[in-house]
Amino acid sequence: MTTASRIALARKRRGLTVTRLAQLAGVTARRLQDFENGRAHPSPPSLTAIATALDFPEAFFSADEVADLTAESVSFRALSKMTAAQRDIALSGGRLARVLQDWIGERFRLPEPDLPSLSSFSRCTVDAGQVPHPGEAAGVDCPAENAADLVRARWGLGTAPVPHMLHLLEAHGVRVFSLSRDCPEVDAFSFWDRGIPFILLGTEKTAERGRFDAAHELGHLVLHGEEQIPHGPQAEAEAHRFAAALLMSRSDVLAHAPRNPTTNWILQAKRRWKVAAMALAHRLHELGLTTEWQYRTHCVELSRLGYRKAEPRSGLARETSQVLGKVFTALRGEGIRLADVAHDLHLRPADLNDLVFGLVVTAQDGGGRRTVDGTRTHLSVVPDRNGLSSLS
Repeated sequence: MTTASRIALARKRRGLTVTRLAQLAGVTARRLQDFENGRAHPSPPSLTAIATALDFPEAFFSADEVADLTAESVSFRALSKMTAAQRDIALSGGRLARVLQDWIGERFRLPEPDLPSLSSFSRCTVDAGQVPHPGEAAGVDCPAENAADLVRARWGLGTAPVPHMLHLLEAHGVRVFSLSRDCPEVDAFSFWDRGIPFILLGTEKTAERGRFDAAHELGHLVLHGEEQIPHGPQAEAEAHRFAAALLMSRSDVLAHAPRNPTTNWILQAKRRWKVAAMALAHRLHELGLTTEWQYRTHCVELSRLGYRKAEPRSGLARETSQVLGKVFTALRGEGIRLADVAHDLHLRPADLNDLVFGLVVTAQDGGGRRTVDGTRTHLSVVPDRNGLSSLS
């Protein structure tokens, strides 16, 4: 017997419509809809055709039910601008990330979530167009700024720059996975599942952009919690402000930035906070260190220099998951390969590797599979004040 929802999951993971998959598998669209809705089960030849068309192992379609993940429950930034295929690929990736998380959670001890919930905070009372002067910035009553300060205090970060954003998240219980390269248009999204926070990050942007995306999604998790739908301009503005405040703390920026800084100063100083030049320019204006005219001038000059979508001559390495790297290192030490894990999850190794930042070489399947059922490897993560973790 097939699990109907898994047919739809695999189809959406490949970004295919019902009509297109029906054509590829040699069945009618109506019949395929019956398969996906559970009104009928495909015959063995039909299942083989569907699995071949989708490039999924046939065993995938008879495994346990996978809980749905709706677009309304995640933090997509511009849902209205996404195509249906982009949305489906991203959401199906989130569903598979939950399956992988369950597999890892049964075998490894991971940090418990340690995120304050600030969803009951009132909205920021400062109009976006009324930027406070630097001397007034410390007194701005903005929940996003306050939330970032609270997270810093709770996690023992002080006011210094965050050295490694992904390690920090993982050390405090956030499960971080990567988005498929099949949907490069999606930067990142986050959601809660059974009390566990998830963040999925794209891997095609700059290292600086990846850090900001991770902090942005943490903002959604903290500010909006499990009970709110994190959509709309207001929610995005709050998450953006949170990310800027977390990566570039107000007191640290005010202590190091001159008033009316030049574009050259921004290009040098962005290395301190490991952020994009545009993000630093915006933060300086947000804290009243530049006028509206100066901010626009910085944006024009930075854009002309190629900093609108890239960070020329950055040299900053893209952050990746430390926990996932340690998990697969521990498994490898027991003779368990990525292909073995993929076999247990009924996935192709390439699809599994898409979820783990491409950390594992996939071209190493030579048969002689070792079962991983019942394996109980123990992994503990001990965070330090900078979010860097030691695992054993």
